[in-house]
Amino acid sequence: VQLQASGGGLVQPGGSLRLSCAASGRVLSINIMGWYRQAPRKQRERVATITSGGRTNYADSVKGRFVISRDNANTTVYLQMNSLKPDDTAVYYCNAIDVYFRTNWGQGTQVTVSS
Repeated sequence: VQLQASGGGLVQPGGSLRLSCAASGRVLSINIMGWYRQAPRKQRERVATITSGGRTNYADSVKGRFVISRDNANTTVYLQMNSLKPDDTAVYYCNAIDVYFRTNWGQGTQVTVSS
């Protein structure tokens, strides 16, 4: 499975961004897709995940502000980020776990929240 992320950029505090991640290859084997992020000098952390059945899970720090979704073909995952804060600044990585528990990562997209 190959993952291509897009949609990052520079946004002011309180603004919104939408990230997209398109999967290709053995997409039928994908079970869980999600977004992780890594800020400078910090460990990578889980932001949100969504199963093939639509079950979602969010980090406490983004609950109520971010929404993860998938298209009907389960090949693209989105992350709608609202009410962005400077603490949300990080490189965001797309992730896909298949039914054999193999993990794939996208290349990362930079999100910077700054005035």
